[in-house]
Amino acid sequence: MPESTPRLLFVCIENSCRSQMAEGFARGLGGDRVAAFSAGSRPSGQVDSRAARFMAEKGIDLTPHQSKGLDDLPTGITWDYVVTMGCGDACPWLPARHRVDWDLPDPKTLDDDGFRHVRDRIEQLVHGLMDEATRPGDKKEQGR
Repeated sequence: MPESTPRLLFVCIENSCRSQMAEGFARGLGGDRVAAFSAGSRPSGQVDSRAARFMAEKGIDLTPHQSKGLDDLPTGITWDYVVTMGCGDACPWLPARHRVDWDLPDPKTLDDDGFRHVRDRIEQLVHGLMDEATRPGDKKEQGR
């Protein structure tokens, strides 16, 4: 990836819902303007079926995605943005130019409407992050 391409990492606990949806939105919205990744501090090993189904409603296919751990990430990267989502003390420290915490509930325990609400909030937050990360010039911390 070119050095000028912003590198975004989304981290939650299981890498099955929130961070997967954020990665999907970032890839869908950013295309080749960003390099988006996701991981979990304690990955579940699978992407939540409702996350895949509800992202498909937005035209984003999560079926090729896999739940990944931090050890599965490319090495030697200083991330431009590390976005944590509700992992609390389990959130990792990774080298990053900007750190953002999105305090979002884990949607896996919510009903379908609640799950969609979290999905839609992630979409809004990713839009803002994309604007920030791809803006020429100085980048300020987003989402705090």
